[in-house]
Amino acid sequence: MFGIGMPELMVIMVVALVVLGPKRLPEIARALGKGLAEFRRATSDVTDELRKAQRAIEDEARAAEAAARRADANKKAAAVKPAEGAVPVGSAATDTPSDPDPAAG
Repeated sequence: MFGIGMPELMVIMVVALVVLGPKRLPEIARALGKGLAEFRRATSDVTDELRKAQRAIEDEARAAEAAARRADANKKAAAVKPAEGAVPVGSAATDTPSDPDPAAG
C-alpha cells in the first residue's frame, strides 16, 4: 500500500489521533470511507461506460467488415457471370439441333 509498512502506518495513526483527538477521528474515518466508496462507484460507472463504448465500436467494425466481404463476394459473382446477350459455350445456340427439321424430312 504505497510503500508504507506497518510501523509507518502506526506512526501515522498515532499522529492523527493526537492531532484530531479521539472524538473527531471516527468521524473523519467515516467520511474518508464514504468518500472512497463513492470514488469506487464513480470509477466503476466510468469503466462500464468505456466497456459499452468498446463493444459498440467492435460491433460497428464487425458489421463494416461483413459488409465489405459481401461487397467483394458480389463483385466476384458479377465477374463470373457472362455478359448479358452473350451466348455461353456449349449452349443450344451454338450446337446443332438434335431434332431434325420436320420440314426438311
